[in-house]
Amino acid sequence: MKKVLLILLGIIVILAAVVLIKTYTYPFKKNNLGAGEGWKPVKNDSAVMRLSGGIKVPTVSTGSLGEFNYAPFDQFKTYLKTSYPLVYQNTENLEVNQYGLVFRLKGSNPALEPILFLSHMDVVPPGDADIKNNEENIFRPDDKPAEPVAKVAEDWDFAPFSGAVANGRIYGRGAIDMKGMLFSLMESMNSMIKNKQIPQRDIYLAFGFDEEVGGQKGAIQIAEYFKKKGLKFDAVYDEGGLIMRKGNVAGIDTDVAVVGCAEKGFLSAKIKVKGLGGHSSMPPMESAIGKAAVIMQRLEDDQMKPVITPLIKEFFNNIGGEMPFTTRMALANQWLLKPVLISQLTKNNTTNALVRTTTALTMMKGSDGTNVLSPEVEFVVNFRLLPGNSVKDVRDHIAKATEGFDVEVEEIDNTREASAISPTNTKAFKMIEAGVREIHPGAIVTPYLTMAGTDAGKYEIVSKNVYRFMPIKINSAEQQSIHSTNEYLSIENYLKMIHYFEFVMKNYDK
Repeated sequence: MKKVLLILLGIIVILAAVVLIKTYTYPFKKNNLGAGEGWKPVKNDSAVMRLSGGIKVPTVSTGSLGEFNYAPFDQFKTYLKTSYPLVYQNTENLEVNQYGLVFRLKGSNPALEPILFLSHMDVVPPGDADIKNNEENIFRPDDKPAEPVAKVAEDWDFAPFSGAVANGRIYGRGAIDMKGMLFSLMESMNSMIKNKQIPQRDIYLAFGFDEEVGGQKGAIQIAEYFKKKGLKFDAVYDEGGLIMRKGNVAGIDTDVAVVGCAEKGFLSAKIKVKGLGGHSSMPPMESAIGKAAVIMQRLEDDQMKPVITPLIKEFFNNIGGEMPFTTRMALANQWLLKPVLISQLTKNNTTNALVRTTTALTMMKGSDGTNVLSPEVEFVVNFRLLPGNSVKDVRDHIAKATEGFDVEVEEIDNTREASAISPTNTKAFKMIEAGVREIHPGAIVTPYLTMAGTDAGKYEIVSKNVYRFMPIKINSAEQQSIHSTNEYLSIENYLKMIHYFEFVMKNYDK
């Protein structure tokens, strides 16, 4: 017995030694972080006010495309023309499907594949705030943009379409998502033209108008236009990742720039469950709502299998060297500790979404009366697909969860597969790293998985190098304002974003 215990102890000691050696020798990326704040913004009130004026135009996309109010989009197009005459005069520019905008700044070497920068002009509704109450703030072709007004919608410090400039910030719906990026791209190209800087390769800008409702009429048709023209892009840059301020990524004591090299897929299913209806005084042993509850419990209890994909492995390799010892140990010894690592990752909402196709029960409808049993109950479940899982996998998963029940399953919204994964060993990705070092030299730059949907995936038909990143540094509270109340973009972030895009445009081939 003593001999067995000694053998076991020896095995434990050897395992511990191996774990420690692997932890200290694991090739986590060495991030050569710079010091200081990087490029310092130069005051540019005119650029700030151009963005402010653009926010005043309530380009809201909601519902199906046929329900759009296109008048603000016409106003927005006019506003861009009056704000950036140099860009319109010195580029090839056109409209795709009337409201999608494309700009081409010619380079000196047509043999080089062009690069493409994306944004979108549409915004989500402002919540309870009334768009009509902001009509006096809307830009009209015969006006100058109105000054920010004091009218305040409920739960907003400033009216959502006021474009108010205060406290070192630009307030309003779309300030971050995505008019800040759209105007920074126009400012960057305007500066290139003004300073007579001719790039080696063509630079394209493409702005959709229905990204918030799926991009069917905007980005999809712009991408198809590029494909028909035979264009292939060396890089496509869109929204997706951000620079997370120090302290906002658990366990890391530095800023982290997360670059979306892929994005999750999407499937929302409306599941109708059938049963016996009638009066609640004589209920059946199993009601439709009870059956629906069983299915929903199955969906939440038996979710799709978590897995550390190659992209997320690279993400952890990049940031792991800055993480606490116990985390580094788990990452470096997945041959032994992977079950423990995955168990910990799935306990946190954010990291759980990195390693699995998520399941979210979002809507439910049954009887309209307190004493009425509905013969049919419906609910909606939303899945965000991890790269490596397919739409078919999710459909099979739903079929298993509903097995034994009389159901109808209908896919709603825009079902899509997870995107392809763009490589990080490209000039296109290295330019993101260089651009971040220019404005925030102390930030770690790492590939990441974008959780939400963007227009970027629609351009995979014209490029293998598609990256999702907006170069603004924000904290969790600021990130929460996107699609919520009090959305704002700091003036510092806006000016640094302009400089970042101009840096990438100027230096792509240097």
